[in-house]
Amino acid sequence: MVPDTHSLQAEAEALCATAQWCYARGWVPATSGNFSVRDHESGCMLISPSGLDKGLMAPADLLETDLEGRVVSGHKKPSAETALHLVIYRDRPEMGAILHVHSIWNTLLSAHFAGNGYVPLSGYELLKGLAGVTTHEQQERVPIIANSQDYSDLARRLRLALERFADAHGVLLSAHGLYTWGKSVAEARRHLEALEFLFEVEGRRLTAGLG
Repeated sequence: MVPDTHSLQAEAEALCATAQWCYARGWVPATSGNFSVRDHESGCMLISPSGLDKGLMAPADLLETDLEGRVVSGHKKPSAETALHLVIYRDRPEMGAILHVHSIWNTLLSAHFAGNGYVPLSGYELLKGLAGVTTHEQQERVPIIANSQDYSDLARRLRLALERFADAHGVLLSAHGLYTWGKSVAEARRHLEALEFLFEVEGRRLTAGLG
């Protein structure tokens, strides 16, 4: 259930439209992925529940939780990865939306660069699609953490990655998927689109033996 505030309602609708857009691009297959927005006034967030087909996601599907992960409204099962959204919101208090997707290219690159600890991206014009980046010469380092079903340990390691890579616009879980964020759904979506483009270019470059 979406709280009765116009701005949050608009962000919830934008979040659902983004989830449907991600589904159409093949980035959240088989009910994977999760999406959230934060209401800075109430301190709560709206997040997609577990097992939801993101191609059909609507504002009425969203769970409202506090920033401890306790469900305030909604009756569906919370995602196990709710804890990871909470870590990001605590570490990046200015952020208002988080998107988590499972694309082919982010899955492959996160596994390929796992031993390196991050995916290096530099020299691409589309880096300027990321907030604060003004030149293609900047090296964006997207940290990678090992995937785990122990979500308390995963949350701990995510927190460490966010501290180490303070300027990162996303975090990868190895052979799993990407978390990215923004001050609004629109900014988070722009970051997602830019990063996924860059992952695909980098992946195709490696596949072609150009690197």
